[in-house]
Amino acid sequence: MRDDAEHIEQEEHWVSVSDLMAGLMMVFLLVAIVFMVDAEIERNKISEVAVLYDRLRTQLYQDLLEEFEPDLERWGAEVNPDLSIRFNRESLIFGRGESDLSLAFESILAEFFPRYMRIITSDAYREDIAEVRIEGHTSSGWLGQTEDEAYILNMGLSQERTRSTLAYVLNLPAVSNQRNWLKEHMTANGLSSSKPIVDSTGEEDGERSRRVEFRLRTDAESRIAAMLEEQDL
Repeated sequence: MRDDAEHIEQEEHWVSVSDLMAGLMMVFLLVAIVFMVDAEIERNKISEVAVLYDRLRTQLYQDLLEEFEPDLERWGAEVNPDLSIRFNRESLIFGRGESDLSLAFESILAEFFPRYMRIITSDAYREDIAEVRIEGHTSSGWLGQTEDEAYILNMGLSQERTRSTLAYVLNLPAVSNQRNWLKEHMTANGLSSSKPIVDSTGEEDGERSRRVEFRLRTDAESRIAAMLEEQDL
């Protein structure tokens, strides 16, 4: 009888342990399901933000193109789907090796920039613009210098050109009411010859490489990064 009682007690013990393990597995399963559901919700949010900003970029590109297309050839400029506007006819913007704006480029900027600001600070886009980048680009050469020396010298030249451009547009009377917004969002970036324009054969197009670009960055990247950080937390 004693052996039977011990046997029954052991069986009851193992049944209790089995029930406990089954309960724990159910808890872990529920936690895993909740985690997967939350992760799916966050992925959907990120996807929705990406789709939203892709549509916004497409519409903004169309608005910029529609506004400036009649003037692009005259300005030696182009509007690109990546939301950059290139002024790449060097003879109109700077003298060779100089950082002071030409009178022709000042005239172009006075015509271009207020219209540009009217679009990007409209109710449709204002809250979604994270940065207005003025980029200065050069060709890779510098007479009498090694490749590395030319790169450094061109870095200084491209930075000076962007500063000259920024100072000019910031002080245009036509955008004076947007000056505070511009100081919060506009940057000047000299990139030397790091991003040359190449022709169909892969050779550098020196004339088009020497350019100034206005480039917009939306806050889609920062919003998606914030969502990912929330997931990590």
